[in-house]
Amino acid sequence: MRNVTLALAVLLVSLGLTGAASAAGKAYINGIDANYPPFAYVDKTGKPAGFDVDSMDWIAKKMGFTVTHKPMDWDGIIPSLLAKKIDMVCSGMSISPERKEKVAFSNPYYTVKKVLLVGAKSKLTKEQILTGGKKLGVQRGTNEAEWLAKNRDVSKWNYELRYYDSAPMAVEDLVNGRIDAAGVDSAPAEDAIHKAKKPVKIVGEFAEQDQFGVAVRKDDKELLEAVNKGYELLKKDPYWETLKAKHLAGGK
Repeated sequence: MRNVTLALAVLLVSLGLTGAASAAGKAYINGIDANYPPFAYVDKTGKPAGFDVDSMDWIAKKMGFTVTHKPMDWDGIIPSLLAKKIDMVCSGMSISPERKEKVAFSNPYYTVKKVLLVGAKSKLTKEQILTGGKKLGVQRGTNEAEWLAKNRDVSKWNYELRYYDSAPMAVEDLVNGRIDAAGVDSAPAEDAIHKAKKPVKIVGEFAEQDQFGVAVRKDDKELLEAVNKGYELLKKDPYWETLKAKHLAGGK
């Protein structure tokens, strides 16, 4: 028995899986935004779905732990993580210096742009949106909301920010004429254009590109290592391309 245990330990060290293996057999809760397609959302049957949900399900199976996905309000998701109500946030969360002060992030797994959406028939330009006193919708608690609020004052731009619980809700108000434009990540923007068939279009980018990562508590090094190793394996597996084709380039 000692020889078998020693052999297993040597194998784990050689594969770099010692910390990741210690996460095996454990059960974790992933907090997700309930309305952030295509990365995370609740489908018509009430089941969590999306690119991040499917990715983490695969990683959990590969790394030997179990995961359940808990939809919750985005602006309270990091406090919930710190309060140990959830164990991770794999739900299109942008890595930022402010968030890194509170939580630890996995290696980046996706890069996203910040874009301005208008109605398909709108003649508004990016400059007119930023300087013309327009109503600009954005999801509260996001990097784009923080950037738009901060830079409006710094650059002396002129727009009225309207805050929403989700990016799709902002897009819905845009379609219905309640706001003039929406500042969103490129992922939900493209989802609105190509999947939901919303009559909207992109007229420009703002801010720098963001990278998505999985957030965990700083002291949860075992889970962080398991997630990083899991993504490393996933990106080498054909399922990664299947996931991208399913969620990022085509219908739900």
